[in-house]
Amino acid sequence: MSEFSSISAFQEALYAGRTTCTEMVRYYLYQIEQTKHLNAFLEVFEEEALSKAHALDTRIKNGEPVGALAGIVIGIKDVICYKGHKVSAASRILEGFTSLYSATAVERLLAEDAIIIGNLNCDEFAMGSTNENSAYGPVLNALDNTRVPGGSSGGSAVAVQADLCMVSLGSDTGGSVRQPADFCGIVGLKPTYGRISRYGLIAYASSFDQIGIFGRNIADVARVLQVIAGPDGYDSTASKEEVPDYQILHNKSWKLAYLKDALFHPGLDEEMKNGYTTFFEELRSAGDSVTAADFAYLDYVVPAYYVLTTAEASSNLSRFDGVKYGHRTSLKNLELADFYKKSRSEGFGKEVKRRILLGTFVLSAGYYDAYFTKAQQVRRLVVDKLSEILSQYDAIIMPTVPSTAFKIGEKADDPIAMYLADIYTVLANLAGVPAISVPLQRHSNGMPYGVQIITKQFSEANLLSIAEHVMQLRRVTPV
Repeated sequence: MSEFSSISAFQEALYAGRTTCTEMVRYYLYQIEQTKHLNAFLEVFEEEALSKAHALDTRIKNGEPVGALAGIVIGIKDVICYKGHKVSAASRILEGFTSLYSATAVERLLAEDAIIIGNLNCDEFAMGSTNENSAYGPVLNALDNTRVPGGSSGGSAVAVQADLCMVSLGSDTGGSVRQPADFCGIVGLKPTYGRISRYGLIAYASSFDQIGIFGRNIADVARVLQVIAGPDGYDSTASKEEVPDYQILHNKSWKLAYLKDALFHPGLDEEMKNGYTTFFEELRSAGDSVTAADFAYLDYVVPAYYVLTTAEASSNLSRFDGVKYGHRTSLKNLELADFYKKSRSEGFGKEVKRRILLGTFVLSAGYYDAYFTKAQQVRRLVVDKLSEILSQYDAIIMPTVPSTAFKIGEKADDPIAMYLADIYTVLANLAGVPAISVPLQRHSNGMPYGVQIITKQFSEANLLSIAEHVMQLRRVTPV
C-alpha cells in the first residue's frame, strides 16, 4: 500500500518536499501494471499523467499556487466524459468513440490540479450489480479473484481497493457506488440527486443517476465532494443549494433509526443480521440513540425501481443508432429499419438489450398505466415515508446489501435474483437522498461487509460526520 493514508498526509509530505507528484504517479502506474489481471482499467493515461505531475512538481518547487487536489491521483468510471479521451460506457456500441467535451465534475477536478490516471471498467451503460456485463470482460475482486467486486462501478471500487489510485469517481443509479464499496471493503458515497452535476455523465436513467465517490476514508471523500459539488449552468437538474464545508466533521451523539423490515428481511444473511444487531448496541453504548422504524414498502422498491429505470433507459439509449457515432453494422444494402436493428443488436450486450426491451414494454400502450404509472405512485409513497422518518431522526442505518460478494457467474443465469440484491440501495435513489456505505467488519467467509447510512436531502455534512463516527467507533481500516 502507499505510505500515505490520506490526501492530507500525501499533500503534507508533498509540500514539505518529502515526495513528489511524479513519484506518486509512477507508484500507481506500477501498481496498475502489477494488477492488470483485475481488469479495473480500460485505459491508462500514462504519458499525460506523468506530464501533469511533472508540471505540478515544477510549480510547487517554484512556490506557485496550486489547487486543493494538487497531485491527487484519480480514476474515473467509463461513463464520465473527459475531452479528447475515449469513453465507451463499457459497450461495443461506443467502441473507439472520443469525447468532445469534459463532464463538469472532471473540469472541476482538473481546475484543482487533480491528476486523472485513467478510465475504469464498469457494467455496460452502468446496468448491472457485478461488473460482469462489461463488453471488455469482468472486473475481479482484489480480495478474492473468484468473486465479483459489485457493480456497476466495479472498476472504480477495485481501483481504490487495490491501491491503484487515491480516490475514484463512479455513478450510482440504484446502488452502483455503495454496493461495490461494500463488496470491496471501502467507502462509497452517493450524494443527493442534483448535488453533483450530471453534465457529461452518460445517462442510464436520468431521474436516478448521480456521480459518486470512492475513497479509503471519509476525509478524502469529503475533500473531493467539496470540489465537484455545486450548481452548473449546463445541468438544469443540478441544485443551486449552497455547498457547505464538508470537511468539518461534527463529533456528537446522533439520533438514528434502523428499518425493522430491512434488518429482519428473509433475504439478509443471518451472520450479517447478527453483526448489525451487535453494532447497534455498540452505537447505543457510545451515546447514540438507535431505535426501530417501520417501512412497509420494502418489497415494492425493487419492482418500482426497475420499471422506472428501464423505461428511462429505453428512451435514453435510443440515441445510439449507428448513424451519428459509435458502432455501425458492416452489412450493406439494408433498409433503414434493418440497419438500426443490426447495428444495435451487434453493439449492445445482453443485459442492456433486456432492459431496453423491459422499458419499451412498460411504456407501451395498454401497459403504461399498469406498470409505469403504478411505479411512479410507489416512488411517491417511498419519498413520503422516508421524509417522515428522516424528519424525526438524523439518519437511517441499514445493510448496504443482503450478502457479501458472491462468486463470479453465481447469479448470471438468474437476473431476478440479481435485481433483488439491490433491495437496500435503491431506496436512496428512488427518494433522491444522500447515502453512504462504510466498511463494518469481516464475514466468517473472509469477505468484508458494510453499513449504509441515509440522511435527508442535502445533509451530506451530517452524513459524512455520522460515517466518520461509525468508522472511528469500529476502528475499521479499509481493505
